[in-house]
Amino acid sequence: MTENDNTWSGQVAQYKEDIFFEATLQENQISFRTTYGLFSPKAIDAGTELLIETLDINSDYDCLDLGCGYGPIGIALSRMAPEGRTLLVDKDYVAIEYSQHNLELNGITNADVLLSNGLSKVPGDQLFDVVAMNLPAKIGNELTTVLFADSFLHLKPGGTLYVVSLAGMRGFIKRSLEGIFGNVDKLKQGKQHAVHASYRETQTK
Repeated sequence: MTENDNTWSGQVAQYKEDIFFEATLQENQISFRTTYGLFSPKAIDAGTELLIETLDINSDYDCLDLGCGYGPIGIALSRMAPEGRTLLVDKDYVAIEYSQHNLELNGITNADVLLSNGLSKVPGDQLFDVVAMNLPAKIGNELTTVLFADSFLHLKPGGTLYVVSLAGMRGFIKRSLEGIFGNVDKLKQGKQHAVHASYRETQTK
């Protein structure tokens, strides 16, 4: 084995090691265990931070983190709603594995994880007060529309969908949410991200 081989072996071994860091979310100190291949593995990304600081959550809310990654939004929701239950959903089994690690790492018992492509595996009668998602930049308009429509169906009357996205996506997001929910509000604008919310009407007009 050459000296170059040894260098590469060391780098590969390092890249396979889990990453650990801490972050403050809604005044709660949270520990995270992540790995390369997951989105923003070394720190909470700016969009997720913007979304979490925008959330308005009652302590008894049932919440859904849609596309949870390693779990920062879902963990924040579970801490903000200790009397409710939070479900963390992702289609990536590695993301689900690390979300479960992070729930256990932080002693969170009012949350569950579910491997699901969007909401396809969430029971149709399971409804939430809040659905929150950090919309991936390259998800495509078709799947975005599906996720918004399925979120509407899984919200309780009066429930809220919170979406953070890159600011350049806001035009389509506003049109799509307005078409599905009949309403949309821009709650916060950051340097690169925007947070929108739509509400499921308490009664059909």
